[in-house]
Amino acid sequence: MIKIIDNTQPAASEAHDRYLQPRQAQKRPPTSYESLLGDAIERAFGAGVYDLPGLVAHLNSQNSTTPDNQPWTEANYAAVMKTLGY
Repeated sequence: MIKIIDNTQPAASEAHDRYLQPRQAQKRPPTSYESLLGDAIERAFGAGVYDLPGLVAHLNSQNSTTPDNQPWTEANYAAVMKTLGY
C-alpha cells in the first residue's frame, strides 16, 4: 500500500523568497568600487587571510586603495567598513 502525503512545502524554485538573498539588506546595488573591494576581500579570505593586519597587508599587496586612493591601514579599513554599514 502506498500512502500519498500532501506536501505543503513550496518547490525549491518557488521558495527563493523564504531564504536569505545576497545583499538583501542593501538599499541599492553596490558601486563598482564596492564590488571590487568585496572581490579583493574574498581573494584575501581565499588565500587564508583571516585577521585584520593580514587583510590590510593583502589589500595593499594587491594595489587596492581606499576610496580616496590611499594605502589601507587598520584605521581607515574600519572607517570605510563603518561608512559602508558593516
